[in-house]
Amino acid sequence: MYAYVEILIRTVLAILLLLFIAKVLGKQTISNMTFHDFVTGITIGAIAANLAFNEKLSLSHMILSLIVIAIMSYLLSVIALKSRKMRNWISGSPTVLMESGKILEDNMRKVRYTLDSLDQALREKGIFNIEEVDYAVLEDNGVVSVLKKDEYQYVTKKDMKLHSNTQAFPIELIMDGKMMEKNLENNGLTKEWLELEVKRKGKQISDVFYAARGTKQQLVFDFYEDGIHQTIDKE
Repeated sequence: MYAYVEILIRTVLAILLLLFIAKVLGKQTISNMTFHDFVTGITIGAIAANLAFNEKLSLSHMILSLIVIAIMSYLLSVIALKSRKMRNWISGSPTVLMESGKILEDNMRKVRYTLDSLDQALREKGIFNIEEVDYAVLEDNGVVSVLKKDEYQYVTKKDMKLHSNTQAFPIELIMDGKMMEKNLENNGLTKEWLELEVKRKGKQISDVFYAARGTKQQLVFDFYEDGIHQTIDKE
């Protein structure tokens, strides 16, 4: 019985420590990872797993190891910020895969990047014809950035000399049938105003799954009852 209790305590402790370390190291560690982030994530995960289930290893030793890894990762991040040379070694550097519409085979070979992977990356950018690409760069985090040739780029309002409207950051007003009172207060909005807007839709706050004020000050509502009797895809 004691063994089960110990595993339970160690597992909870491992999760709490991982959450704390992730908070300290920042969002980059859990986003698209660089070399440094990948190594840190794998190492911390292995130590945390041992902390949770390996009773032969000392609890204090595992915690110390996690703390050392977290401190090392933090210091490497600081060094990478201050030194470009060290940043290239710690996090890697971008690699140009296509230049002036031409595929750079040598660069692709150096980073062991295949044509299939390049095609997939371009399709994810909505590009199905490789002739549309002027430059393609493999970034530190493994994502391919693409610059289209001038003739294939989208036309913007600036290109057409159209008037641009001011945009605002969207504000979430209701989530899961509950008002986001802090968001209302921070943006000079009132509960009474929101209740009135919901009533105009013939609904109550509890009927609203999600509501937000969009970038053009428009109100967007999604209700629990959508009126869709049969969805296209159902899990």
